[in-house]
Amino acid sequence: QRNQQVLADVVRFYIETGEPVSSRSISRRYAEHLSPATIRNVMADLEEAGFLYQPHTSAGRVPTAAAYRFFAQQVAAQARLTPEDEAWIRSELASASTPEEITERAAHVLAAVSRGLGLIVSPPIGKVVLEHIRFLLIPDGRVLVVLVTAAGTTRDKLLRLERPLAQPELDRTADFLNRSYVGWTLEAARTDLLARLASDSERYDHLASNALTLCDPGLLADAGRELYVEGAAQIASVPELAGQQLLELLAAIEEKHKLVALLTGFIESPEPVHVEIGIKEMPSAGEHLALISAPYSGRDQVQGTVGVLGPMRMQYERAITAVAYVARVFSDTLNRS
Repeated sequence: QRNQQVLADVVRFYIETGEPVSSRSISRRYAEHLSPATIRNVMADLEEAGFLYQPHTSAGRVPTAAAYRFFAQQVAAQARLTPEDEAWIRSELASASTPEEITERAAHVLAAVSRGLGLIVSPPIGKVVLEHIRFLLIPDGRVLVVLVTAAGTTRDKLLRLERPLAQPELDRTADFLNRSYVGWTLEAARTDLLARLASDSERYDHLASNALTLCDPGLLADAGRELYVEGAAQIASVPELAGQQLLELLAAIEEKHKLVALLTGFIESPEPVHVEIGIKEMPSAGEHLALISAPYSGRDQVQGTVGVLGPMRMQYERAITAVAYVARVFSDTLNRS
């Protein structure tokens, strides 16, 4: 218990200052309980156990990834969002009037609390609730799917069909889906279409088979997710990232699909908020980074993810509680829509 308390204080002190932590700095917090000699012995034990290291012989000690992991799981996970942060997040999101603006403001909030990237991953197109759908044939034979969601956002994706459809067929199929499946997700619509075909194939054969083609699993896959990123400029100035490490991170921001894969990889995590210390998917920059993510849900289904990707030396209590709160706001917004 004593070693854990000292370790938590060392991590917290280092997060605040960015300077190696001396036993004297910690002993001041225990003036009535622990002597400087006892603190030195505890810190030596923690170093031997792999939680601290000493960058220079004359310097204090610095937390390792194991120390940050302990702090995030055992200390920060018990934190509660402060009233000040709750009021600030509410005011930031209240200034947004459209779903796109809410997403942008939320990503900005998450970037601010982490000194890193604020990330919002939208649901795959198959999980969004349909308000209106349209299919447009383009000159090269592909079909552009344009979907207006119940939340008021517009999503689109290009499909290449094995069996070409003319524009009038596409229009009739869109009309059929708009009459039958407003308020449904495309995944649920596809399941219902399969059931209709199984029970009454003659009645539903033509329109339903076209609709199934256009609601192909390729349309519903994670490739349809969109990523919103805020904070690239500030994470580029983090002192722990330089040279190849920074280039690797900036490339991931540019390509986006790597960050989407990283976040969606934890979407089924059993924890309400997942904390990953050290990102093995980024071999160079990842050893200096931490990811905090939480899923958001709508209609009892996981829809997307919110999160932060920032330096290991971040304010975990603030970041974890902010990520959890923003995920709850997104869930509430989806359920209201």
